[in-house]
Amino acid sequence: MVVQTQTLYTDPHNASPQAYLVRPDDDMVYPGIVLIQEWWGLEPHIREIAQRLATEGFVVLVPDLYHGKIATEPNDAQRLLMQTFERMDAAVNEIVLSLDYLYKNAGVQPKKIGLMGFCMGGHLAFRAAERFPHLGALSPWYAGGYDPAAEDVAKVNAPVLAVYGETDGAIPVAQARKIEQLYKDAGKEIEVLIYPDAGHAFNNPDHGMGNAEAAKDAWAKAVAFFKAKLV
Repeated sequence: MVVQTQTLYTDPHNASPQAYLVRPDDDMVYPGIVLIQEWWGLEPHIREIAQRLATEGFVVLVPDLYHGKIATEPNDAQRLLMQTFERMDAAVNEIVLSLDYLYKNAGVQPKKIGLMGFCMGGHLAFRAAERFPHLGALSPWYAGGYDPAAEDVAKVNAPVLAVYGETDGAIPVAQARKIEQLYKDAGKEIEVLIYPDAGHAFNNPDHGMGNAEAAKDAWAKAVAFFKAKLV
């Protein structure tokens, strides 16, 4: 499937480009997904994920939370991540603006939007899910630092497919299971996938942590999840 891409301004009060949009290159309507970057920024790997989702039949919007900056070294990525977490409320608001943009987009149907994030983006996706009422499906991957309280979980009203690597040194399996139990105790729909022999960011082959077998399986399950829930 051929896809079309464009850079958008999702916030009328900010003059810099705010998001990257990818969709199938036709006049049909499709379900919408907002995709949240890793700590590197809106790098080629994230754009490729957006394009892969578009070939599966989704309109995909990627907000540029670093506003044009892309890290190539871990120290730079860590610095940009910390700056983003220091302005957590503003970053989450940018994501909510992006979700609302797709919700109001004439080319997006149904009006239940998907949300997917990786690493830093997984954490922010969980947080944004607390604030957007029209969310249809949420898939955070290796969401570092996410440690919600019961009142946070109560605000999330979309089914969740959460993805982790068993050997992730930053996110213990016990933490993933704690999150799973909190959601289940709250009566929320959640499935947690934990892949053996997979570490942090195992879906990203560009930074030395890729696990192709785990990435292939998790990707297929995530695509099927969005296709089942965004109807």
